[in-house]
Amino acid sequence: MGAAPAGTLQALDLREVAMDAVWDTEIALVAWIQGWGTWLLAPMEAVSLLGSQALLVVFVPLLFWSVSAGLGARTYLVAAAGGVVNGLLKFALHGARPDWYHHGVRSLAPSHTFGAPSGHAQNSLMLWGYLALRLARRWAWYAAAAIVLAVALTRLYLGAHFLTDILLGWLVGAAMLWAVARNEDALRAWWLRLGLAAQVVLALAVSAGPVLLAQGWETLVHAGWSAPEDWTGAVPRGLGDGSVEHVARVAGGLFGGLAGFSVLAARGWYSAAGPLVSRVARYVIGLSGIVLLLVVMRVALPEAGGAAGAAVDFASFAVVALWSALGAPELFVLTGLARRPAPERAAEGPAARRE
Repeated sequence: MGAAPAGTLQALDLREVAMDAVWDTEIALVAWIQGWGTWLLAPMEAVSLLGSQALLVVFVPLLFWSVSAGLGARTYLVAAAGGVVNGLLKFALHGARPDWYHHGVRSLAPSHTFGAPSGHAQNSLMLWGYLALRLARRWAWYAAAAIVLAVALTRLYLGAHFLTDILLGWLVGAAMLWAVARNEDALRAWWLRLGLAAQVVLALAVSAGPVLLAQGWETLVHAGWSAPEDWTGAVPRGLGDGSVEHVARVAGGLFGGLAGFSVLAARGWYSAAGPLVSRVARYVIGLSGIVLLLVVMRVALPEAGGAAGAAVDFASFAVVALWSALGAPELFVLTGLARRPAPERAAEGPAARRE
């Protein structure tokens, strides 16, 4: 790896000094919250899941397969795009986590990616905020706000984030949600005017680009990076490769979703309507397919680091997303568990909310 430019290193050093001063004042808050007691660990871990990227695998498919295909598809793409942006920002900022920065903070949620901005804070605001926006009900906004605040509290308790990480996550999430609210319909209309081949190629470019950017940043800017000496906690090894692979995973999921929904729309889309037994069966079958794919790929694909590891992660999560967005719906239609929507609804594709 080549050395980073001297000017870049000086800018990074100045930023680290400034952030050290901020983090020193925030450690007391994290320690105080952790002092509430170990009995809170299990509920805090459970609530924290409401801001996890795992929702893209467990909750959003339920919405897409069994509640509303249009709303589920849109929610998935919003959350996946947010995950890619968050991964890139984490990589660029190289921020510490409280348990890395100070040895007195208990490590209750180990992670191999950098801290700022908080992915849980950003993801919870974007996902639940988007659902509230689409549902357009007062109770939905109250519920979304409660979830967002609760998730933020769990990240402090678990020693996973500083308050500034959470505030930055909220800021990024709010900005992206605002952009979605203003431009979503126009962007969807533009996307549907493209041919299917162009859609797939563009989906690959939009998804692979961030991975190449992260790998280049790691090679050119953060080459040879090591944790500063004043980080007195247990800092995991291989943070650079781990962060690139994290970007590759969420980017692969974005590609699989974009490509899968585009092909599904070209084939007449998919309706999540139907009796309760069919909706439950779809979710059970679809989720079983995800688990099976993850197990098979874990066994069959070789473990690798660096660029090779990122490529494997991108491909793996793309396959899972393609199953969720295309393979499972087509199977449901083939087996009679679901149907195509009426032509006027099919033309809406991911815009359809009820089906």
